[in-house]
Amino acid sequence: MRFAVVNPGGRDRSQSFAAGPGKPCGGGHAPVNFHAYAACLGGSFLRDEREVEEGAALLLLRKRNLRQVLVSIERLRRRGVKVLVSCKETGSHQVAELLGDVTRWELFCEICRAADAVLTPVSALETLYKAAGAKRVERVPTPYPLEFPDWNFGAPLGKRRGVFVGTREFGVPTRNHLAAVAMADTLSRELSCPLTVVNSEGRRGRMLLKALQRGNPLFSILEGPLAYADYLEAMAQHRIVWQLDASSVPGQVAGDALLCRMPCVGGNSEIERIAFPEFACGGPREALAEQARGLLSSDDRWAASVEDSSRRAEECLTFHAVAGRLQEIVASLD
Repeated sequence: MRFAVVNPGGRDRSQSFAAGPGKPCGGGHAPVNFHAYAACLGGSFLRDEREVEEGAALLLLRKRNLRQVLVSIERLRRRGVKVLVSCKETGSHQVAELLGDVTRWELFCEICRAADAVLTPVSALETLYKAAGAKRVERVPTPYPLEFPDWNFGAPLGKRRGVFVGTREFGVPTRNHLAAVAMADTLSRELSCPLTVVNSEGRRGRMLLKALQRGNPLFSILEGPLAYADYLEAMAQHRIVWQLDASSVPGQVAGDALLCRMPCVGGNSEIERIAFPEFACGGPREALAEQARGLLSSDDRWAASVEDSSRRAEECLTFHAVAGRLQEIVASLD
């Protein structure tokens, strides 16, 4: 099946995944998030619907491209292309910004009615799409190339120590990044284990992290941005990924943890709730911290968690699993 993901007017360059996910250091965008939908089917990620060949296309909605998407839907359907749509940024704060304007809301509704179906990677948006008039809403998590040996960043447990904080963005309230770093610092001091936090916010972020770091020699600040493979290699040196993100996002932090064959604790993303349901946020934060203590202290508990999450991911998060699901959806469209 020919399948393209199109970000009309976007900045990501066009990219073919005809050869599959490629190599981690092969250049181009990694086959994750919305690029992964194209990669799992050997399709393409494009910026212009005129590059789409016959088959099916997923159009991504952004704050500034809604009118352009409407035009793209009309052009593609005239050519016999089956059209699905999805918000490109699906976090609760991002959707609120996208639709917090009456003109954009009306355009959004028009788009949902015009498309053959909506594809959402998060369950939190299903009711919103239906309220906007979508004919059909399909929830499919973003896949990860877990079955490809080149994308296995797992390291032996004996070479892992401590906590890796998976979030960034101090200024986004639903990320709860400050609270996550503070709680991880407490765990690091209590268990005398290393803690690594990535700084992607320049001088401001560095100053805040240094203030949190004071008095803890095991607290490391890793300056970003990093190449994706380097980021995964750094993550895989730790026993767990820790976060408190309540943004209802697709779940790249948890997906990265799956590639690194390690537990992810504390978020509410779609992938975290699928692969790490016992560690997803929803209860008291201290209960999550207790889960983290167990994973940091018990080799048996850590190994059992990795085995369980890998089994769950194999069922519905691999490229093979999601490709089959997408093929079924497209084949069933009128």
